[in-house]
Amino acid sequence: MTEQAILEEKVIQVYGMSCEHCVNHVTKILEKFPSVEHVQVSLAESKASFDWDPLQVNMADIRKEIEEAGYSLEEPADEQVDQEKTENNSKNLEKLEDVAGVNLNLIPIKSVISGAETQKQQLKISGMSCANCALTIEKGLKTMPGVKTVAVNFASEKLTVEIDPSVVKEQDLLAKIKDLGYTAQSEDSGKQQFKVDGMTCTNCALAIEKKLGGTQGVQKVAVNFASETVAVEFDPGLVTMQEIFDQVRDAGYTPIENKAEKQDDHTALKQRNWLIFSAVLSLPIMPLMYLPMGRPVMYTILAMATLIQFTAGWTFYRGAYHVLKNRSANMDVLVALGITAAYGYSLMTTLHMFFPTLFFEGPNFFDTSALLITFVRFGKYLEAKAKGRAGQALKRLLELQADKARMLVDGEEREVAASDLKIGDIVIVKSGERIPLDGEIVEGQASIDEAMVTGESIPVDKGMGDPVIGATINRSGSIKVRTTKIGKDTVLSGIIKMVEDAQGVKPPIQRLADTISNYFVPTVVAISLITFVVWYFMLQSTFVFAFTAAIAVLVIACPCALGLATPTAIMVGSGIGLNRGILFKSAAGLEGIAHLQVIGFDKTGTLTKGNPEVTDIIPYALYSKQDVLKIAGAGENPSIHPLAQAVVAEAKKELLAIQDVTDYSEEGGYGVTCAFEGQTLLIGNIKLMHLHDVDVKEAEQDFERLAEAGKTTSFVALGGRVIGLIALADVVKESTKEAIDRLHQLGLKTFMITGDNKKVAHMVGEQVGIDEVIAEILPQDKINIIKKYQDQGFKVAMVGDGINDAPALAQSDIGIAIGSGTDVAKETGDVVLVRNDLLDVERAIRLGRKTLSKIKQNLFWALVYNTIGIPIAAGVLYPLTGELLPPEWAGLAMAFSSVSVVTSSLMLRRYDKRLES
Repeated sequence: MTEQAILEEKVIQVYGMSCEHCVNHVTKILEKFPSVEHVQVSLAESKASFDWDPLQVNMADIRKEIEEAGYSLEEPADEQVDQEKTENNSKNLEKLEDVAGVNLNLIPIKSVISGAETQKQQLKISGMSCANCALTIEKGLKTMPGVKTVAVNFASEKLTVEIDPSVVKEQDLLAKIKDLGYTAQSEDSGKQQFKVDGMTCTNCALAIEKKLGGTQGVQKVAVNFASETVAVEFDPGLVTMQEIFDQVRDAGYTPIENKAEKQDDHTALKQRNWLIFSAVLSLPIMPLMYLPMGRPVMYTILAMATLIQFTAGWTFYRGAYHVLKNRSANMDVLVALGITAAYGYSLMTTLHMFFPTLFFEGPNFFDTSALLITFVRFGKYLEAKAKGRAGQALKRLLELQADKARMLVDGEEREVAASDLKIGDIVIVKSGERIPLDGEIVEGQASIDEAMVTGESIPVDKGMGDPVIGATINRSGSIKVRTTKIGKDTVLSGIIKMVEDAQGVKPPIQRLADTISNYFVPTVVAISLITFVVWYFMLQSTFVFAFTAAIAVLVIACPCALGLATPTAIMVGSGIGLNRGILFKSAAGLEGIAHLQVIGFDKTGTLTKGNPEVTDIIPYALYSKQDVLKIAGAGENPSIHPLAQAVVAEAKKELLAIQDVTDYSEEGGYGVTCAFEGQTLLIGNIKLMHLHDVDVKEAEQDFERLAEAGKTTSFVALGGRVIGLIALADVVKESTKEAIDRLHQLGLKTFMITGDNKKVAHMVGEQVGIDEVIAEILPQDKINIIKKYQDQGFKVAMVGDGINDAPALAQSDIGIAIGSGTDVAKETGDVVLVRNDLLDVERAIRLGRKTLSKIKQNLFWALVYNTIGIPIAAGVLYPLTGELLPPEWAGLAMAFSSVSVVTSSLMLRRYDKRLES
């Protein structure tokens, strides 16, 4: 009989697959079985077809293997889970988008609750000078029809907005922001600059200009041959940057994408240049003020003061105009009032020299307005530098992405831009090189340094079939990698997006600072007026004295410190987590984890390793443990069952030689039979022993003891006699007990919820010291356990693998997902722990608490600064000191208050080392 006559075609449904990786995984599982051939797996139809011999393969074994891999052969009919997901949609929308690898800036999001289609976008904002600017933009955009939610982060200068694209377009948002007095830019802005490789002369530049100039949607092109750059203006609705790059390649050149624009460095450089300009003009005014005030001196002072007033100081007027036009107020208003009062008064007293009948006589304050502008510019420069350092962790991650790749084309190496790679391309990665994109090794072996993802310094050995992550480093060996993910679907892009989301959205505690900032500027202006009235009218001081005190009050007040207190701490805290493989998906998660009181754990794969391991070997007769393991390893070697492979793995670990056996046969539900060195070898359960009339009395007591401990135990019988027992179990991770102890030291109550049987669950619970064990629970019922604690008023976290535990992770106040680096972008928790180390749960909580503490400290000092500084500027210490605070020094103090808050946040970076323990 031919093979075609023996094999039958089989079609099964496989549910739970979400990507090509899943398809490959299921294909490999099926291909492992004997006689299974021509496997075809369809992601779209959730189906697998193959040819097989049902006499050689048990369908129950196929089902078990596929289900243990995280998939199902039965269509989910779990309406309760769907209902729970719907109810928790508003909380977990971003999580589900990340699971799908969705680019929130480009793809509409379906709102499950309202049924309306919404789109989430993130824009870069320029021109903000304090927290009130952020509030102005928020209030302005919220008035627009179709705008659902708005959040502006002053420190990271990012706007996150959710809109109804059928009502409002991105152009409308940009126009509104411009009307508010600020500028915004999206990832798909119609103005871009990029480098081009391959130009050899000016004609090359003209060729690119001509090619792009004839492209639909491209409005303007300028190619600089000397700097090898292309500046292009285009309509994003007609042409994308990717299409522009394709046109450049078609012209015979290689475009190089800008990985990091170093916007913060550019901002700091701009502020530095304005500072130098201000200082050069303002500092000479001070000695001139002490010279006899003849006309030449006055002309000089007036010219220099006027120049600085309406150049370096113009930004404050522009900002004040726009913010006042929109019925709000910010720091620009305070500074503009201060410098205008000083300059205006000085101008009038100076003009008195020329028009004595029109203007009044008195001292001038040109040095005050000029130095005030210089000192505020100095503060802005320091602030820009400090804010840039706050986001260094994310910058370093962006810089990790590879620019070039060695692609294999028709058997030859060809160097291409990493951005040119497509799914399925084969690249060669040699020792010392970065892996360009996520992929799978198809040839060779290497030690891969994955520290940028996992935080682990020890390289991981990988070979054919193993997945690799883009931007990780090949430390030894040469490998060929097939690209499986590109663009925003890669692990690195997923991590970058998580961190950007965490740094770009406000946590709940920011509402306090926003509320204070909203009333801050009007209150300061009122205090300034009251100061002038009290000194001039009530205490009969001179006009100059009262005027000086009023200006000092205006310029010492600083809403910036309040606006920077929270986001800078969040940026630093999330950066520390990033370096440790602890990813916070939102600022709310970083704050929320600090408030936890109860924390729950899944068992399999979370508290335990998730794979069976040999725990006990009990020999009988004259056999040793190694003898039993060697014989069992030989008998189990042909099997692909996880328990059998665990025995083989233990034998190899002990460096035992695996011998061949003959007459091998698997009996479903019993075990295996074969011939070992001429004798019959049986490995299986007690039913297999009874079936073959093997006496088990000698081992029966040990077997019952191991079974009582919740372990899966196999008899090993050779030549009709039991020679040993081998017990296997899903063992607890090495760090689990220490992690639970540390959580108890932090004051948290712990519990475990699992679908496993009660006996096994309680054994694990006792072993690790967990407070409460709930066993034999279905995945959808885990939600009710979480709700029970929440109903008691507790803040609850759930720790799981992010797949079967998704409903519980969604229901909990903080979902903590533990997963490997290759799955990190798919996890559904508020917090993702890249490493499979439970100690990171405790580290994440400590980091959250420390960050929240730093936020509160920043807010406290920002409030204390203004509470103390404003009265001093108003002159409350004058009766004791006999001196008023000069307005220019008040301006310098205001600048340093912002810098001190950012510096305080940067000091949080020192906590990174303490997380090692």
